[in-house]
Amino acid sequence: MTDLPTNVHDQFGRAAARIFAANDRMNQLLIEHLDPAAWRARPPGNVRTIAAIFTHMHNVRTKWIRLTAPHLKVPPQLNRARCTPRQACAGLAESAARCAEMLVEALADSGRIEKFRRDGWAPPWPVGIEMLCYMISHEAHHRGQVCMLAHQFGLALPDKVPHGIWNWEKLWKDCGLPPLAQA
Repeated sequence: MTDLPTNVHDQFGRAAARIFAANDRMNQLLIEHLDPAAWRARPPGNVRTIAAIFTHMHNVRTKWIRLTAPHLKVPPQLNRARCTPRQACAGLAESAARCAEMLVEALADSGRIEKFRRDGWAPPWPVGIEMLCYMISHEAHHRGQVCMLAHQFGLALPDKVPHGIWNWEKLWKDCGLPPLAQA
């Protein structure tokens, strides 16, 4: 990406931050509309609870920030055994804001963030749009788990929620972002 003009890098970074904000709004929608009985319901087998899934998502974000952009303020981790839906929403909002900052810096080609470090065991990647794709894919996987678990518990989310996570225009608006360009 070094052959692109700086303004294109800046555009990528700002777009990535907006996309990650919409991604987090999807998580918030799920938590806001989840039946409280589903939050700590124990699935059969060795499977995370919904509470543990959302705390995992937040805690992984804090790891990405700590390893990739240690100069940014790393939000405190959440405890999956004690975390409430309200705490998860607040934690996810804070970690999403820091991830958005990290994406802007990484994709702006400022040189401050050179590698995306997903985990201590994984090889670092050069920063690029792949970083955003990885982050979004991780969270989409877990949102699918949450929807499936709620359904299996007989506490499925209202239809407006799974459909709502595909309404990008509304997600964009809910995040206070300017409207997506009309085709």
